[in-house]
Amino acid sequence: MTTDATKTEVGSYFISNYPPFSQWSLDALPEVRSAMQTPPLPGYDNLGHAINKPNDLGLYLHIPFCRKRCKFCYFRVYTEKNAHEVEDYVAALSTEIELVSKLPVMGERPFRFVYFGGGTPSFLSAKQLTSLVDRLRANINWDHAEEVTFECEPGTLSEPKVHTIKELGVTRISLGVENLDDKVLSENGRAHLSPEILKSWKWITDAGFYNTNIDLISGMVGETWENWRENIRKTIDMSPDSVTIYQMELPFNTVYSQDILGNKIETPVADWPTKRAWLDYAFDEFQSAGYSVSSAYTVVKDKSKVNFSYRDNLWRGSDLLATGVASFGHVSGVHYQNQPDWKSYVEPLSKGELPLGRAMRPTPHQLLIREMILQLKTGRLNAEYFRNKFAAEIIDHWRDTWNEYQNDGLIEISGDQISLTRAGLMRADALLPPFFETDHQGVRYT
Repeated sequence: MTTDATKTEVGSYFISNYPPFSQWSLDALPEVRSAMQTPPLPGYDNLGHAINKPNDLGLYLHIPFCRKRCKFCYFRVYTEKNAHEVEDYVAALSTEIELVSKLPVMGERPFRFVYFGGGTPSFLSAKQLTSLVDRLRANINWDHAEEVTFECEPGTLSEPKVHTIKELGVTRISLGVENLDDKVLSENGRAHLSPEILKSWKWITDAGFYNTNIDLISGMVGETWENWRENIRKTIDMSPDSVTIYQMELPFNTVYSQDILGNKIETPVADWPTKRAWLDYAFDEFQSAGYSVSSAYTVVKDKSKVNFSYRDNLWRGSDLLATGVASFGHVSGVHYQNQPDWKSYVEPLSKGELPLGRAMRPTPHQLLIREMILQLKTGRLNAEYFRNKFAAEIIDHWRDTWNEYQNDGLIEISGDQISLTRAGLMRADALLPPFFETDHQGVRYT
C-alpha cells in the first residue's frame, strides 16, 4: 500500500512489528531460547536513557475461540471446539505460563501490563475464566500491573460474567462493537447484533471498570456515510473512555480476500479515500465531544486516565512474554512466535516444552526502525529518544523521506519533534514501509 493508494487491495495490512513476520524462521529459535535462559536486559526511560533496572515486562494471553469467524478476520481462531477441547487448551495455556514463570528472563520482574486477546477471551465461561486465572496465579500475578486489558465480543457476555472479569483484576475492558447496524454486522460475519451491544455495554458501565474501550471499523462491507455518522453519534452517546477505529485491511487469509482472489470478484471493501474520510469525520466529532486524538487509531476522553500501557511500552521496546497458540512475543531484543496450529502448540506443552515456532534477532538498526515506525503511529516522534537509545539521528538518516512527507503535508518537523498532520494520521500505516531496509521493501509481511 502506498500513500496515494485508492483501492483496498488484497495484501494490505496493519503494521504491528518489524522486521516483517515473513522473515522470521525456525533457524533462529536458538536465539530466543538463549534469550529466555538469560537474565533480562536493562531498561530505558522515556527519553531513551539507560536506567539501572530491568526492562519493563508485559504478558499476552491468546484465547483463540470465537462463535463465528468474521469475514475480515486474519487471526488464529477456532469456532467449532467443544467444551472438552476448550478445557484442554486452558490446561495447556496454564502449563505454558508455569514454564514461562521459571525462565531466567523473568528476573523476578512484575508485569507492567497484561493483555487477554483473541479470538474472544470472553468466549470462556465465568467458571473457565476463574479456573484459568486461579491456575495462572499459582505461578504469576499481575497485582502491580498498571493495565490489564480484556477483549470482549458483546454476544458472549452476561452480567455475572462481566462482574467475574472485573474481579479477576481487569482494569481496561474493550468491547468489539465494530458497527451498530445489524445488516452491516451480519454481512461481515459478526456473531453479535445491536441489542447485544446495548445490553453488554450497560453491564460494563454498571460494573465500574477503570477504563472502557469500544472498537469500530471504518470500511466494513455495507457501510455508508449515513451509517457511519450514526455509528459515531451512538458511540459518543455510549461515552467510553476511549475508542479505537481501525481502517479495514485485506490480508491474504481473510474470507473476503479468498473470495476476491479465488472468485475474481471486485473488492467489496470501501476504498482508502472513503475510509480516511470516515476516520477524519469521526476524529472531528469525537473532538467536538471532548475527546483527544491519541494515535492514528484512538481517541481518549481523559488523557490523564487513559495511557495505553500495552501499546506505549511495547512500542518502546518492552519485553512481552506471549502465551497461547500463534502468539507473538519479544524478549531481550529477540522476536518470536509460538507454534501456529492446535496440535503443534499443545503437544510440546504435554512434554514440558515451550511451543516455540519461529524467531528472529533483529540487528540494532532494525530495532531502531521497529521502534521508530511503531511510535510514529502515535502521531509523534522525539528524535532525542533515538539519539540517546540508538546513537542515531533519525531526521538526517531518512532526510529525503521526511522532506517528501513534509512537502505532501503529512508531517511537521520542529527541532527534534516530528508530528503527523491530520492527513498523515489518516494514512499512518502507508507511511511506514519506506523506512524498511531495502531487503524488506515489497516482501510479504506475514
